[in-house]
Amino acid sequence: MSDQLSLVPSMHFPKASREVFAAEFDRFLAQTDGVAQSEELFDLLSAFALNFDCPWIAYRSHSSGPTIMLNYPNEWQQRYFEMGYDRIDPIIKTSRKRASAFRWSEVYNDERTTEDERRVFDEAATFGLRTGVSVPLHGLDASFAIMSFAQPGDCEFQNKTITYLQLAALHFHLKVANFADPVGIEEAPDLSLREKECILWTARGKSSWETGIILGISANTVNFHIKNILRKLDASSRTAAAIKAINFGIIDL
Repeated sequence: MSDQLSLVPSMHFPKASREVFAAEFDRFLAQTDGVAQSEELFDLLSAFALNFDCPWIAYRSHSSGPTIMLNYPNEWQQRYFEMGYDRIDPIIKTSRKRASAFRWSEVYNDERTTEDERRVFDEAATFGLRTGVSVPLHGLDASFAIMSFAQPGDCEFQNKTITYLQLAALHFHLKVANFADPVGIEEAPDLSLREKECILWTARGKSSWETGIILGISANTVNFHIKNILRKLDASSRTAAAIKAINFGIIDL
């Protein structure tokens, strides 16, 4: 399994900082238990994003029966649709090709991004959305959605922030999908101790190489365990597997 499907690469950040992020994420998961409406779930995700100084979020499903939920400034929403920016939005184009979260600045500075596409970012900034990160959400059935988080400041998102926003975005996406197609309660699969260790460090944003260094095994061995984890958890990506492992109580961030 390619590391392209792992979470955003992260640095080793202090344990105290990690515990704060983990506590906020655990609280978000607990708050979403029993929620049966997409709008309420969106409000909970919005509140969670505020912990990372993101007052604006947007979710858009590009599958059949498209769904749009966002709290962007009304003036920007009106401008965006009046100008037909959905047809040239570089976030949409990039998300179709990417498996993991990305900063808007990465796309803006990409030499393949056109001036018209950069104008979408430039105009968004005039309405307060100056920096952002987007999370592509791909399904096995070719379904496709995007969750974006935006800030009014110029500071870039830290890797650890992106890791938790990506986990929260996928949790939101899976819950919304389940509302549309409810299934029975799943039983937690039995993971080996090594598999639990591998998915734990994956959930914390580590690549196979980083996880191998931490556990004292090769990257190929990590990939072998991750492949088994994806099968056992019936997950399409490492991020999805991490969310399922957290929800099942298999790991604790």
